[in-house]
This record gives sequence, structure tokens and C-alpha cells, in this order.
Amino acid sequence: MTKPLEGIKIIDFTHVQAGPACTQLLAWYGADVIKVERPGAGDVTRSQLRDIPGVDALYFTMLNSNKKSLTLDTKTPEGKEVLTRLIKQSDVLVENFGPGALDRMGFTWEHIRELNPGMIVASVKGFSDGHHYEDLKVYENVAQCAGGAASTTGFDDGPPTVSAAALGDSNTGMHLAIGILTALHARNRNGGKGQKVAVSMQDSVLNLCRVKLRDQQRLDRIGYLEEYPQYPHGSFTDVVPRGGNAGGGGQPGWVLKCKGWETDKNAYIYFTIQGHAWAPICKAIGKPEWIEDPAYMTASARQDKIFDIFGTIEAWLADKTKFEAVNILRKFDIPCAPVMTMKELANDPSLRESGTITEVDHKERGKYLTVGSPIKFSDLKVEITGSPLLGEHTNEVLETLGYSSKEIAALHAASAV
Repeated sequence: MTKPLEGIKIIDFTHVQAGPACTQLLAWYGADVIKVERPGAGDVTRSQLRDIPGVDALYFTMLNSNKKSLTLDTKTPEGKEVLTRLIKQSDVLVENFGPGALDRMGFTWEHIRELNPGMIVASVKGFSDGHHYEDLKVYENVAQCAGGAASTTGFDDGPPTVSAAALGDSNTGMHLAIGILTALHARNRNGGKGQKVAVSMQDSVLNLCRVKLRDQQRLDRIGYLEEYPQYPHGSFTDVVPRGGNAGGGGQPGWVLKCKGWETDKNAYIYFTIQGHAWAPICKAIGKPEWIEDPAYMTASARQDKIFDIFGTIEAWLADKTKFEAVNILRKFDIPCAPVMTMKELANDPSLRESGTITEVDHKERGKYLTVGSPIKFSDLKVEITGSPLLGEHTNEVLETLGYSSKEIAALHAASAV
């Protein structure tokens, strides 16, 4: 089967998570992704959080499937020559170095364009060029704080809270993948001209927090936010508060206890009270009298007693597991879901069947679980392969660049690869 991105060659100069998440997506869909790594060391995540001594860590394997690994020392003249050849034959270079690193390496944007006018250089940054914090080093949680997510996450009586979801890293990688595909499409329409593409981690987090920016403007105008738990009994300052488990979209929602919550920290469901579902909710929980009661029949009437309503629903949930509860509520078309643990997700048969969770082979680790493509296609079955060993494809890549066996041996002797 021909894959959509076959024929696109990508130089992957990224490490850790944001950049590798981007290039892994493109590799899944057929791009030839060549991960360039330091000889003898490689991506730092190969050894970070290891669970098997001397074997690539899951941190690395789960972000670098379907790629090739080329070891290259770009500080040597020989290494620079390899990179020069690679640039001439590639379509995209993706990097998440610190500011100016490519320039110091001798590969400025101007030089890269001379070597390959069609080259797309895609960069992950902490902050956008020209930002007053552009010199700050940024990691996942730094990005979440800088992008507004942390200040609006958690409960109002506690500190700002970061999310377990990779809003700063993998989210930025997905944004960059969209940027690269857009630039490739533009190149096809403008005579083969390449361009620079950049995505900052702060910008990517903020993009996912747009509803909070919406709420800030509403708060500035009217002084309160009726869908937050602070309304109507609490108070608001002049900034968007932390909303706990509120829905945030105008539909009251909360995490509610189910049977076994005393010993199981995840025996909960998320329950949403949507206007059109009010009558089914009342029927499901045995409160049909609420359907026509003026004190309950409208969203505005319910708002001042919303937590009393959630308390009644929790009482109904007390003898039901989270899965039993959802199986009942789904028949009433009520928006809800069990709080799923990583262990439950890893063993979920539906996710295995769809390829969202997949088991792959690794030459040293053996079988391991990883995420598969979250995007599903009618005409493409995405195959996930194990991550490469350090330098596994060095000789193969060098051969495609025109190096002879003798020249390849010399590069190894010079420790350029």
C-alpha cells in the first residue's frame, strides 16, 4: 500500500518529546524520517527513566517508532559534509535546538536555501521569536504555566496545577506537523520554494486554552462566569478562576463518586447535565418529579442548587461501579464516561482493535505497548514499527547519499558517524 507521505525525506534533528512527536506522526504516514543523533549517546530519552538496564527507555521508544537512526558528529568536517549531502536530498529539516545552534553549526537559513531552495526548516521553540522570554529554556510544565493552562486548572482553594497531558510537548509537535504539511502543500503550488516554519510551546498551549481566553473577555465585561462553580454562591476576581471539574462549555459537569471510591481512587464517572438531557437524567436517577418542577426544569433554575443535584446523583451511584453506571446512563443518552486509568486503557479491547493502543517488537526490549495513530483513515492502515537502535541505519543512509563502503569505513574511523 502506498502511504500518503512516501517520497518525503525528513531530517529529524529533534530530541526529547515535542519534536519527536511531530516527526513520528509524519513517519507513521509514510515519510522517510532520519533521526540524527550524537554518536555514542543519542537522544537523551534513550536512557531517561529506564526500566530495563542498558536498553532504550520507553520514553524514547514511544516517540520514535517508524524512524531510522543516523549517528553524526556535525562538529567535524566529515560530519558537516554528510549533513550537506543530506540537506541536498531532503525535503524537511526539523529541529528543537536552542536559539542559534544551527547557525553555529554552519547551517544558517541562507546556507540551507543555497543547498536546497525547496527545503522546509521547521523549528520547535519555547517562545515565539521576539518574545521577551525567548531566551528561556522551556519544558512541558513551564509551557503549561506560560500558556495559561496551569492558572485555570485545579480547584479554587489550591495552587495552579499542571495537566498530565502533554499540552506543551506532544501538542506542540502536532501543531508543527500541521505546519510542515501546510508548507509542503504550499511548495507544490509556488514552484518548489521552501520556507521556515516555527511553533512555540507557549503558543500551542494557549491555542488549546482559547476557551479560557473567551472566559477572560466575558469576565471583563460582566464580572462573573455562570458556568463556573463560584457562581452564584462564590465570588470572582478580575482573572479567570480555577474551575475544578466544571465543564467549561456552558453545560454543568462534575466528577462523581461510584461504588468502591473509598478504596479505588479512580472509581468515578464524569457526569454532564445538558439541557436536552434533563428529562432522561431525572428518569434515570429516579427523580421524575424534577422534570416539570419550576425549581429544576431550566438550567438557570438549577444553577444555584447544582451541587445538591450532583449529590443526589452520587447517592444513586453509590451501589454501582463506574462501568455499571455508564452502561445504564448511556441508554438514556446522557453525556458521561468512566474515569479510565492507564492500566484500563492499556488493556481496553476496543483501543487494541482500533490500533490506538498497539504492541510492537523491539530488537532489545522485546514487545512493548505504544500509542498508535489517533487519526483514522478509510484508505490507510497505519503500521507502527519499533523504534531504531542508536545508529542502526547509519550505513544504509550513507549509501543512499552516495558514499562507498571505503568512504563509510573512513567516516567511522574518523568518528564522524
